[in-house]
Amino acid sequence: MPSEPLGVALVGCGTVGAGVARVLLEHADRLSRRAGRPIVLRRVVVRDPAKPRPVELPPGVLTTDIRDARADPAVDVVVELIGGTTAARRVVLEALEAGKHVVTANKALLAGHGAELFDRARRADRAVCFEAAVAGGVPIIRALGESLAANQVTAIQGILNGTCNFILSSMADRGVSYPDALAEAQRLGYAEADPTLDVDGSDAAHKLAVLAQIAFGVAARPDQIERRGIAGLDPMDIRFAAELGYTIKLLAEAWTGEMRNAGLGIRNEDSGSLSAIPHSEIRIPQFRTVALHVAPVLLRRTALLAQVRGAYNAVALHGDVVGETLYQGPGAGMLPTASSVVADLIDLAVGRAQRTFAAARLWSGEGSGFVVEPSERVRSRFYLRLLVADRPGVLADITRILADEGISVSGVVQHEAPEGDGAGPVPLVVVTHVAETGRFRAAVGRMDALPAVAAPAVFYPMGD
Repeated sequence: MPSEPLGVALVGCGTVGAGVARVLLEHADRLSRRAGRPIVLRRVVVRDPAKPRPVELPPGVLTTDIRDARADPAVDVVVELIGGTTAARRVVLEALEAGKHVVTANKALLAGHGAELFDRARRADRAVCFEAAVAGGVPIIRALGESLAANQVTAIQGILNGTCNFILSSMADRGVSYPDALAEAQRLGYAEADPTLDVDGSDAAHKLAVLAQIAFGVAARPDQIERRGIAGLDPMDIRFAAELGYTIKLLAEAWTGEMRNAGLGIRNEDSGSLSAIPHSEIRIPQFRTVALHVAPVLLRRTALLAQVRGAYNAVALHGDVVGETLYQGPGAGMLPTASSVVADLIDLAVGRAQRTFAAARLWSGEGSGFVVEPSERVRSRFYLRLLVADRPGVLADITRILADEGISVSGVVQHEAPEGDGAGPVPLVVVTHVAETGRFRAAVGRMDALPAVAAPAVFYPMGD
């Protein structure tokens, strides 16, 4: 085992970068013991050296020139923490060409350019580590790539965006409106000034693309992942969901075709478990298709993921050998994300990361036989809410359209008009049995064209 220090250069010293620097400087002795050699902060590359930072850096470390990090022979690892994809891609490629290992927390970069970056790393005989790219301080990358290596993962369900989970928790638990919940999230630092990538589902889709590569060998582009965000979510639907015994969470999900066809994807209504049949009866099939999507989903209040509140992340995985496992923790922030970055640095110092990187062959084109299933073929139960004229025959029209598409109804609830005088449209909630998404959407399109329907239908998949 080498005893010489592992030299680190940080590119970017914002919230996460400052956290990494703080851990490296304040816990140097502990890290050295666990890595078997010192981990030393050699360079910190920033745009504005005069900007105040919540960490005091050693003299001579701060620089504005990335070439100082690339050319320094004492730098072994470049940690990319600037975000985005254009400049970050260049930083990573040039670091690899200079013979440096790379650690990144950039899920968008991996989702969009993983194949190029990992090919370059293999040709340079260097490793790219990215534990912090998904779920912050939750060690989900190691769990998938190492701890569950004996398994074929058959399902992933994740709350992967803390901003959205905070907003939905505030709306459900305290009756806060979406704008007020978003403003509170921004005030507390959970949401960016421009929260678009969080609330439209893009951030969760990038993270799901990374998980899908590890679990299924699928190089899914973010635009291949069906996604819906939470910006248009009406408090009315949160209230109606609660009346039905459900809560709404923004979930990033991956289901193998055989998992769904075997009934494994139907959650046990009592336990909230991913699996509806005894684990001992699960056979290990050959899997070929995987459905990937990000959307608000109705989960039974008893489900484990439904209990995750605030800005926390959680990921439920189902493996064909182990069964269901759950990982939960803070999904963002200075120190939780820094924890994952520094864990990657320790792995590089020990030499584990290099061996794991070489063996995993991620983004190499050597997939495991999976292809992404078109979203319209995914089967689910659905929650459907319509605003309809309060007159005879409307419900019959709705159920006839569903029947025409081969969709059966599990339950119907008609609420009073919001005004209470019966003059305006009334909310009509329909819960379906399992149906193909394409046929359900076709039915919704026909319903929206009915004269008695006053506004576009609102619908969400249901977790069971």
